[in-house]
Amino acid sequence: MIYHLDGAVIPTGFDVPVEPLRRAAHFTGEPGCIAEARAFATRFLEQLRTEWCATIDERVGGAVLLVVSELVTNADRHSDGPYILELEGTDASLTVMVYDSSATLPRVFPRNPERIGRHGLEIVRALAGEVTVERVPVGKRVRAVVHLDER
Repeated sequence: MIYHLDGAVIPTGFDVPVEPLRRAAHFTGEPGCIAEARAFATRFLEQLRTEWCATIDERVGGAVLLVVSELVTNADRHSDGPYILELEGTDASLTVMVYDSSATLPRVFPRNPERIGRHGLEIVRALAGEVTVERVPVGKRVRAVVHLDER
């Protein structure tokens, strides 16, 4: 906000754009990577609470960890190489992005409670406010935005 005092412009410091908190981790696909990705996301959530004063209740925190688990598991199973987990957050939302080397886009299957497996993207779409998939030069990126302030 800018205040004007007798014609002089006095910046208050609140006009400065603040960058979201961003962290990325690279995973090789070795056993234990999915658990490491969840631990990385847990640390990120704690950092978001501390640095952004984000209010993240247990339900939303659990949803974020489930989205991370599902997207990293899909990258682990369906790509032939390492993958990257990138997290970006503010006090209002957290974006989970997973890059992998496979150019094959994931499929969303019709809801079928009798189907065993292949529910990952269905779960992510139920938990995230927005899910996008796009090809990138090295393969693809799956992006899910979880709103932290939803009740």
